[in-house]
Order: sequence, then structure tokens, then C-alpha cells
Amino acid sequence: MDALLIIEAAGMIISTFMGAIGSLLIKKGVKSTGDDVWSYLLNFRLVSGLAIFALSAFIYIILLKFADLSLLYPVTSLSYIWVIFLSKKFLGERINAYKISGIALIMLGIIFITSL
Repeated sequence: MDALLIIEAAGMIISTFMGAIGSLLIKKGVKSTGDDVWSYLLNFRLVSGLAIFALSAFIYIILLKFADLSLLYPVTSLSYIWVIFLSKKFLGERINAYKISGIALIMLGIIFITSL
């Protein structure tokens, strides 16, 4: 496995995890806002979530310079997997058989698409 491929894979894992963390923070932030615009603009979790989400997108953009879109884009579905586990841990959401099946299908799809 060459070094660039390892960097690309690590970059996608980091990018998708950060995107999931950003989404989680956005969710937690939105739940604690009021009805006025200032409660959104001054909400630390919401603003932090947006910043982390933007940083994950920036990492993805950098990776696009080096890797094929047809390989990178399907790997973004890792975000769904991260969100399922993070939502269970931090939001108390349930993981059921359908979600487990979905995770398995996503992983299988990523394996098929990224196989060289």
C-alpha cells in the first residue's frame, strides 16, 4: 500500500468523523436555542459544530486534489456510520437491527467501490 493511499484513507476517516461530530454539535446546539437569531449566533455548540463541519469539508476538498472523486465520494457514507454510534452515545438514540443492517451494507458498498 503506497503512502499516498494511506494518507487519503486516513484523511477520509478524519473528514467523515469530523463531519459527524459537527452534525452532532449542530443538533445539540439547535435543541438549546431560543426563537431569536442571537440565540443561534451565540450558541457555542451550534457555531462549533458548523466550524468543525466546515473543516471536514475543507479536508475533503484537499483530498479531491489527490484522489479520484469516484473513490472518495462513496467513502463519505462513513459519516452515516459515525452518526449512528455518536447519536447513541451522546443523544441516547437507539441502534436497531435495521441500522446494523444499513451499516453492514454501507461497509460492503465501500469495500466494493474502493477495491482496486
